[in-house]
Amino acid sequence: MGGPAVVALGGGHGLAASLEALKLVCDDITAVVTVADNGGSSGRLREEFDILPPGDLRMALTALCDDTEWGHTWRDVLQHRFQGNGPLAGHALGNLLIAALWDLHQDHVAGLDLVGRLLNARGRVLPMAAVPLEITAQVAGTLPSDPGAVVTVRGQAAVAGTRGQVRSIALEPADPPSAPETISAVHEADWVILGPGSWFTSVMPHLMVPALREALHDTAARRLLTLNLEHSGETAGFSCARQVEALADHAPRLRLDVVLADPGAVDDEDELREAAARLGAEVVISTVAQRAAPGHHDSLRLAAAYRDIFG
Repeated sequence: MGGPAVVALGGGHGLAASLEALKLVCDDITAVVTVADNGGSSGRLREEFDILPPGDLRMALTALCDDTEWGHTWRDVLQHRFQGNGPLAGHALGNLLIAALWDLHQDHVAGLDLVGRLLNARGRVLPMAAVPLEITAQVAGTLPSDPGAVVTVRGQAAVAGTRGQVRSIALEPADPPSAPETISAVHEADWVILGPGSWFTSVMPHLMVPALREALHDTAARRLLTLNLEHSGETAGFSCARQVEALADHAPRLRLDVVLADPGAVDDEDELREAAARLGAEVVISTVAQRAAPGHHDSLRLAAAYRDIFG
């Protein structure tokens, strides 16, 4: 297939959607995944074993699985989640496998590469940082008695679930180390893709890791921002332009080349184009949503949009 070398940054379902589309366009794919999750199975393993939360890494690996019976079988095995009320209840088997490989090899990248080999993955998955991260957010509108008050919300799960409006985020530790492989991948890429995904807990944290942020500034790769399909969750009430501005607020040196948006999500085209232009980017409006489920990306449509943008 060939195609450009692409690094996709994010986490959770948004990154998985991007990776499933990229598999249809190019062979050289690297996913750089956030490591701040503190909820569910990932949070339990992180707390018990003091490891990176494996859940988003697992989702990226399974999204890159080979599209064969072998790849799909192992994808389903890794995604299998135990039921019941016992100590395994709620754990995804893939999270346990990744934790076991890290325990055996004491090497995050080597463990993830081994899972990739099991899946015949069409790319590589790397952590955003080499240590677990804690997200803190300044949030307004959470106190009914004082709607203008700004409070600190701590932890990815709490930030993602807040009913207030996130004003800003920070990471603890503020200067976490990054794996050399992660930084090299960004420098060697032809394209770097940010988004889609939860804006403050999956997309923006990459811009808060100093070494990764500098690599994103310095790389010769072109930079593409994929906007979300809905203004909900962490960005409820945000226009498309405000989403772009939020990234710029947290990374003032950020430059982009392309901002990709679905027409169904664009309610402020002129403002969006102005916000993108301030970062050096053109706006591409292309239908990338599923017909039957407008809030979900269609892999074929997103792949077609990526292919046209990559040229």
